[in-house]
Amino acid sequence: MQTGLRVSELTGLRCQDVALEIGAHVRCTGKGRKTRCIPLRKDTTNALRAWMRERNGQPCEALFPNARGGPLSSDGVEYALSKHVDTAGRMCPSIKGKRVSPHVLRHSTAMQLLQHGVDRSVIALWLGHESMETTQMYLHSNLELKEQALAKTEPCKGRLSRYHPADQLLEFLQRL
Repeated sequence: MQTGLRVSELTGLRCQDVALEIGAHVRCTGKGRKTRCIPLRKDTTNALRAWMRERNGQPCEALFPNARGGPLSSDGVEYALSKHVDTAGRMCPSIKGKRVSPHVLRHSTAMQLLQHGVDRSVIALWLGHESMETTQMYLHSNLELKEQALAKTEPCKGRLSRYHPADQLLEFLQRL
């Protein structure tokens, strides 16, 4: 899902937490019992609509249940993800050997938002970060943004040579 939810937020979702009409979103409760809404892309909305039709759950039931109907555990999420990563590895060998976890998917969401020009403060709100400083790490790890910044600079047009200070400057420094 493109929401960037923490595993605990994902496993805590109930059917009533999903709104699929105009302005589709997921409402979740994160760290510190703070509630936030995350908008959904059309493809995610369509996938959730199909899942909820198949799921046919009551509003207060877990959106993603385990085999016994209770909420999926974080281990259950890891297990399901690893199965899909294995399947993806057959089609895309470069994914084999990479560590893909729910938290990596959360970071991927943040990086994707950043690369598409979304402001850090919006990303912090999106991910439910306590402070914008937590989002700073995405800037540090985004090579593409650094390359874009470098492309806006111009090379030095002067002739490169070694600096030779004047004798007066050397004498002054010697007296210090």
